Amino acid sequence: MGKKRVILVTDGDTLARRALEMAAKRLHLRVISRTAGNPTRLSGTEIVRYVKQTPYDPVLVMFDDNGDLHQAGGEEALRVLCSHPDIEVIGALAVASNTSSVQGVGVDFSIDASGQRVETGVDKLGRPIPRFLVFGDTVDALRDLDLPVIVGIGDIGKMHGADAPERAAPVTTAAIAAILDAYERAHRRTHGGPGNRG
Repeated sequence: MGKKRVILVTDGDTLARRALEMAAKRLHLRVISRTAGNPTRLSGTEIVRYVKQTPYDPVLVMFDDNGDLHQAGGEEALRVLCSHPDIEVIGALAVASNTSSVQGVGVDFSIDASGQRVETGVDKLGRPIPRFLVFGDTVDALRDLDLPVIVGIGDIGKMHGADAPERAAPVTTAAIAAILDAYERAHRRTHGGPGNRG
């Protein structure tokens, strides 16, 4: 049996969960909804177990530290998931928020509030910013992980209604589809070119 493919999402609130569930339905994926919460309370071992139990592949896993800069538990859960021999993390959505005292994470590209790819970071409202970074509550936890692609996105399920679940979460859907496309492209070539991350 092959590895389970996982997409990480650095958001866990109720509206984000609803938007992700809508996007997953549209893309024939599955969200591990038990990973939702502010903060995420499951351990890495528990998350791995839920991922392995679902018949779907890839699956979306949510991480949220609720702005806590000392969230060692969430970081440890991420490391357990990313280093597990039965799991292949194929990318991450770095979710922007209005937060301070964070370093931010470099992104390969972003999906803006209109669902278009931009080659910079975005803010909470999904507006492009003049940096290749996304700043958010949980994104710093991605900095030291060896991820094949990181895609920036505004506040999932929100962005002044542009990504509302009632509108079928078009921005989140486009961002997840972009990760899947990047994964497929990487498998078609022997060596991938570098992104904007430094």
